Amino acid sequence: MDTRLHNTSQLAGFAKQDDLRYFLRAIAGIEYLHEPLLAPTDELLAAYKKRQIEWDEYEHRFLDLMTERRIEQRVSREIMEQGCLLCSEATPHHCHRRLVAEYMCKYWGDVTINHIL
Repeated sequence: MDTRLHNTSQLAGFAKQDDLRYFLRAIAGIEYLHEPLLAPTDELLAAYKKRQIEWDEYEHRFLDLMTERRIEQRVSREIMEQGCLLCSEATPHHCHRRLVAEYMCKYWGDVTINHIL
């Protein structure tokens, strides 16, 4: 599941939405889904990238955003079964996909999180 807000820009390279959908299906038989509900807002992401806010503030605001969006109710657990969250960060340390996974674990309980590095 693609959690990127912008998944069609030139910065996405071969991981643009349509290309990624094709590669995942052709190479591994994997379905591609894009879920913007799991992405930060443009404003929040820009504030962090421009160093207007630190990671702790970003994390707090993103957790509030997920709560406001009620993602645990709006994203199907069945879709997430055996799923993988994708974004553009290389590691989970300062990445919203880790926050999404931990948030879902809090609400759904028996979720196993494996970070693929």
